[in-house]
Amino acid sequence: MGSDTDMEMEKKKKALAPIAKPLAEGKLSKRTLKLVRRASEAKCLKRGVKEVVKSIRRGNKGLCVIAGNISPIDVITHLPILCEEANVPYIYVHSKEELATAGTTKRPTCCVLVMTKPAKGEISEELKEKLQKEYNQVVTEVAEVTSAMY
Repeated sequence: MGSDTDMEMEKKKKALAPIAKPLAEGKLSKRTLKLVRRASEAKCLKRGVKEVVKSIRRGNKGLCVIAGNISPIDVITHLPILCEEANVPYIYVHSKEELATAGTTKRPTCCVLVMTKPAKGEISEELKEKLQKEYNQVVTEVAEVTSAMY
């Protein structure tokens, strides 16, 4: 008989959309959500499908983090294609609730775009350097996971 955490993980996996690939597992998931939290604190984050699509179409670069348990799935099916066309790396995480918590908002979020510089204003050099370092690390791991898929 499995523990509660095993049962929770099973529910999460059943709730995942069939297109949720590449999926961040384990350490990559934690690092990705930590990056989202840091970017949110530095005001370098776009939340929601509408904002993310607008930013990508305007040519902003970053890491697109998409929740894997969105229903209906049609809300996010165009995002991976849009990201690939714009050469923006993307990764799925298990739940929209985790993504919202990492993005410091109470409302569950479908997707976020992590940028390395804020849309308005400036951030301190130290914070910018730390954010850039984490961003580069996560993007490298996402590229490895993505390349392993194909």
